[in-house]
Amino acid sequence: MSRTNLRISVFAPSRWPSIRTGAVLLASLLLGSQAMAGAAQWSSTNIQYLAGSTYESIYFDSGAGKLSSKEDSNSIITIEHVNGWKYGDNFLFVDITNPDSNDAGAPTGYYGEISPRLSFSKMTGKDLSAGIIKDVLITTTAEIGQGFHTYLYGLAVDLNIFSMPVFQINYYVRNETKYGADTGSQLTLVWLKPFDVGALSFSFEGFFDYAFDMDHAEDNIVTGPRLLMDLGKLWDAPGVLQAGVEYQIWRNKFGIDGIDEDVAQAMVKWIW
Repeated sequence: MSRTNLRISVFAPSRWPSIRTGAVLLASLLLGSQAMAGAAQWSSTNIQYLAGSTYESIYFDSGAGKLSSKEDSNSIITIEHVNGWKYGDNFLFVDITNPDSNDAGAPTGYYGEISPRLSFSKMTGKDLSAGIIKDVLITTTAEIGQGFHTYLYGLAVDLNIFSMPVFQINYYVRNETKYGADTGSQLTLVWLKPFDVGALSFSFEGFFDYAFDMDHAEDNIVTGPRLLMDLGKLWDAPGVLQAGVEYQIWRNKFGIDGIDEDVAQAMVKWIW
């Protein structure tokens, strides 16, 4: 349910936004979250700090005449918001990469997504649950960055499995507008599993994206499982502060054949 980050987006590094564009993106999505929260039946917002040392930075290798990559250290601030309303739910996030950078070689970057879904159960007023299926939904996402917008639309099922409060399977048609009518597909899983070990509380959560059947890019996978401990519970404030690790695995990063990323990211999350 995060970033991704680092969610799948196929674009060249030169298309990262300027600071001004990033500020507009951040303000737009945050205003959108406030508007959505106004009609919400429930909502949650958090801010995260992540840091790792083995991110793959893409560059053009003039000697080889192709895109290549090198390992870099990065820090990321992510702002997330999720809510449920009368007819569905909404999720959005903004990533700010290297927010304190003064290095022209590793500039501050911005990226965001907004993902509204409409519940058939809520829209029809009928309980559509059956077996492990909790609900069927229309699912959409907009990916927003400098010089590109990608629109995704399709169907989703929410499942009741493994005693998880959240387990989603979303199937999208993926329309990267830069490439005109060319579309591909994307499968997105999202999960959340709280559990206790003695007096300590933990959360195993994350996402899995698989983008495929795109003419202009290789099939690519990115997943970010997280294991977080509820630190707030240690001083009688459960559910407010979590810390742990997110391990990001990216195959064919940005749809570039052979560029793979494996990075352990230290993570702190403040929730309100």
